[in-house]
Amino acid sequence: MSETKPMRATREAYGDALVELGSERENVVVLEADLAKSTYSIKFKEAFPKRFIECGVAEANMMGVAAGLAASNMIAYTGSFAIFATGRAFEQVRNTIAYASLNVKICPSHGGVTVGEDGGSHQSIEDVALMRVIPNMRVVVPADYIQARAAIKAAADIEGPVFIRTGRSKVPTIFDDGYVFDINKAPLMREGSDVTIMANGIMLAKALEAADLLLTEGIEAEIINVHTIKPLDEATIIASLKKTGAAVTAEEHSVIGGLGGAIAELAASKTAVPIEMVGIKDIFGTSGSEGELLEHFDLTKESIVRAAKEVIVRKA
Repeated sequence: MSETKPMRATREAYGDALVELGSERENVVVLEADLAKSTYSIKFKEAFPKRFIECGVAEANMMGVAAGLAASNMIAYTGSFAIFATGRAFEQVRNTIAYASLNVKICPSHGGVTVGEDGGSHQSIEDVALMRVIPNMRVVVPADYIQARAAIKAAADIEGPVFIRTGRSKVPTIFDDGYVFDINKAPLMREGSDVTIMANGIMLAKALEAADLLLTEGIEAEIINVHTIKPLDEATIIASLKKTGAAVTAEEHSVIGGLGGAIAELAASKTAVPIEMVGIKDIFGTSGSEGELLEHFDLTKESIVRAAKEVIVRKA
């Protein structure tokens, strides 16, 4: 992980990637739900005003309009906050977009609890689970600005709906500028033999830090960036689980239906290994600063270290 590159929010990548796509593809259109400044889609609006559609505080309608544009051979990107794009507009995403496998890219910001003082009503901890359960939907949770920008651009080449979750808070830069995103591959970030730690979003940087701490105690952790929860890179994950015999998942999302749930389902069908999950434990968010919330919900490198030690004890 670079010590010199600045910290940037993954939501910033949305605006930058859209402008690049707008220059490269005349059939890219962007829709927003009165949150262009927050999601950074305002950058596309300023560059390509005739291809930007402001739908107002009407996310369900926005998804319907996006579906219509996609049915007319356009590539439609939608913004908004994760809680509204997935919760308020769920029926339209399911029945209008995914059922017909239309070329709509749902890229909301403000996923997870690091939304901060806005509190539980705006902290989306269920969005990944909601999107993951829908047939035809791909689900991506980038870890830094570079990966988010690459994923958002790559989505234009993927036929059908894609959900890409971005965040409000600034996060460490992990990947280099030349990084190439592959929705089907989970990058192996570090090799190890004692435990497999799988993470995405803001928790990848913390997983790498946790691996450093574990190494000081003689524990070698293998780190996998599971940026795509659907479809899972089953081959990489199962090979690692068979190698280490124990797993930890780390996510800024409910452990129900998110990364933890996905890995548990896969492991149960392919290889029996103990699993510990670091994530939101079936409770709503609350108001507080980013740092306070991460501590409150045990989304820290120390939490990952504890989980790794606990799961190693449970190895057969």
